[in-house]
Amino acid sequence: MDSASLYFRSFYALPESMTAPDGTPVNAVRGFTDTVARILLDRGPSRLVACLDADWRPEFRVAALPSYKAHRVAEGGAEELVPDTLTPQVPIILDVLDAAGIATAEATGYEADDVIGALAAAETADPVEVVTGDRDLFQVVRDTPTPAVVVYVGRGWAKAEVIGPRELAEKYALPAEYAGVAYADMAVLRGDPSDGLPGVAGIGEKTAAKLITEFGSLEALVAAVYDGRDRRLSARVRTKMTEAAGYLAAAPTVVRVATDAPVVLDRADAVPAAPADEARLLDLKRQWGLGTSVDRLIAALRRN
Repeated sequence: MDSASLYFRSFYALPESMTAPDGTPVNAVRGFTDTVARILLDRGPSRLVACLDADWRPEFRVAALPSYKAHRVAEGGAEELVPDTLTPQVPIILDVLDAAGIATAEATGYEADDVIGALAAAETADPVEVVTGDRDLFQVVRDTPTPAVVVYVGRGWAKAEVIGPRELAEKYALPAEYAGVAYADMAVLRGDPSDGLPGVAGIGEKTAAKLITEFGSLEALVAAVYDGRDRRLSARVRTKMTEAAGYLAAAPTVVRVATDAPVVLDRADAVPAAPADEARLLDLKRQWGLGTSVDRLIAALRRN
């Protein structure tokens, strides 16, 4: 689970009028807890990990591209600009996961995307499903050594899409045999203003996908630009990419997940047959007014 993606979406999807007895908004907590229950019931995982940001804007990415998420930095500091009413809900979410017995994972100096990428890359026994509302993680889909897909909830759980290599290839006109890797290369060219990635000026998503498919990789495309003899490249594209040389050298480090991130789990990732500490979970329900969201989570754990 891409935890931050899921609780941010819950925060914006549900009204802040959902509050604890002391008036603290708990809309993100309740929405996130309901999402975990839905994952357990609808996807039936035997293992589950809530992946966390140890660093939402890692130094190695900022060093490569200073614009990375720069517009999200809170005024006067290095912290992420997060709604005031969401910040106090995150510790409650972590308490709920702990009491439920659901594993969390993070890697010092890395984002949750890197944790997910590293766990997926290391998995050789079971199929992998990544639950997220972030398209960046489409890059982890694969067929081997075990299948890896993204359960994309960008439009809500009811409209969740299961994106594997074939679906990704069809969606973006990318080669199915390495669609995940090709997606990351396409994303470098296309850019992403929400992350402070300018992309290559004048090269949109369709052109980016076509170029990566035609040349096979970003590295091969850049090599062709500087070779100067490849007639598949128009003068316009060659000029645009030459002008973006500095960005193209730095952006792959920013866009690609760090599959070597030193991930640490707080416990084994097997889904428990019952909450690890049901009494504490019920205390959290009462303290924070979490109502039927906790009931649904307990029921989902018992049925999983």
